[in-house]
Amino acid sequence: MIVILGGGPAGRIAAIRLAAAGRQVTLVESGGISRGIGGQCLHYGCMPVCAFNDAARFIRQARSFENLCITSASPAINFPALVKEMQVVQQKIAGILDHETRSAGVEIVYGRHGRLEGRQAYIGDELVGSEAVIAATGSRPNVPKVEGTDIHGVYTPHTLHAMPQLPQRIAIIGGGVMAAEYAYIFNAFGSEVTLISRSSFLKSIDNDLRPLAIKELGGVEILEDAPLLSLEGCSQVTGVRVGGKGGESTVPVDAVLIAAGLVPRSEALEGVKKGPVGEVIVDDHMRTSVPGVYACGDVTGPPYLTPVARSQGTVAADNILGIDRAMDYRFIPQSISLDHELAFCSSKEDTAASMTIPGPAGPGTFWHVLSGDTGLAKVMFDKDTGAISGVCAAGPGGGLIAGYLAFLMKNGFTVHDFEEFIEVHPSTDGIYGLLKYASEIIKRRNQS
Repeated sequence: MIVILGGGPAGRIAAIRLAAAGRQVTLVESGGISRGIGGQCLHYGCMPVCAFNDAARFIRQARSFENLCITSASPAINFPALVKEMQVVQQKIAGILDHETRSAGVEIVYGRHGRLEGRQAYIGDELVGSEAVIAATGSRPNVPKVEGTDIHGVYTPHTLHAMPQLPQRIAIIGGGVMAAEYAYIFNAFGSEVTLISRSSFLKSIDNDLRPLAIKELGGVEILEDAPLLSLEGCSQVTGVRVGGKGGESTVPVDAVLIAAGLVPRSEALEGVKKGPVGEVIVDDHMRTSVPGVYACGDVTGPPYLTPVARSQGTVAADNILGIDRAMDYRFIPQSISLDHELAFCSSKEDTAASMTIPGPAGPGTFWHVLSGDTGLAKVMFDKDTGAISGVCAAGPGGGLIAGYLAFLMKNGFTVHDFEEFIEVHPSTDGIYGLLKYASEIIKRRNQS
């Protein structure tokens, strides 16, 4: 039997792959059958952001049409109803995942904690024999170690569903993708939003995407290089005390959302080598320091992305099956969901040339033309060979575009391979036109 600890994207994909190969697989999910499998992505991460963002974009679009006198009124958000209906959808998805996983031949044990002591796996207090173990116990919110995080009115993405009503003033703690997405959401819902970043805001994304993200967060007060000192209040949070170059100050709030990223949930995994924040150390075959024990997903540390977790689960399963497969971290696409999808992917190497244009008008951007908010397209390439080293696609379909381009980049496609590419029209994608143009430029330069 193979024991898998955790029913998120990494553990579930590994379980299905192993069961499909004829292995006996037991997947342990501590969350209970009432919540279901699906992990961080379904219950606290990707799917809640999708739900909230859909509503936020609807509100923003309605206000835009009202300003143009196309419609006569814009709607308001009923936040408790939004959360309630979101949870109904989440439960349906969890049921689908459960059915799919069981149908593959996986036994799911709900409501019991799995743990590891070296090579020995336990389900609750029961030691279970296993030919291999996969630790996929996921992650939890990164909560800063400052005074006041336990005050009523302070939330994380794991507890946000308990927020009773939309706050008039909310502080978002964090400077990355998660903080940006929630700042956009609450701003669109009508809250006064202050985003507090201890360093530079969105410092890891492309230099052309960052100002676009800030523009799409118009109305959000962004405090950079502002370390969090404490949260204030007695029975209810009332303020956020921050530092900075100008000294200390307090931001008045009615609620606080801590969206400062994730940390591995590895407390139940003993005997395996871990890193400084508790991440389980693995090699590129997802093997831990203990023979026969593998780990995948968020418990192994950044980048905390669902597609990466799924790929890691596949790699772990294949190596248990005797199939030599290594994890490839090149060209991993990412996206930020604001007014548009701000997607990007690169080899993280210096590139010799790049070109950027505004996104074209199309479905989802036609009414943005007058404000100049149609997004952008950017390609990075080697000026001699035409090898594509990166792309940025900001628009309604940015994430989809970046995903496919990442696959093509990984497989060695160059700008010249797109000379005869015919795209669907109308489209908000300017990437393919840029790739064709880059090919023309390189060929003209080589001919001169």
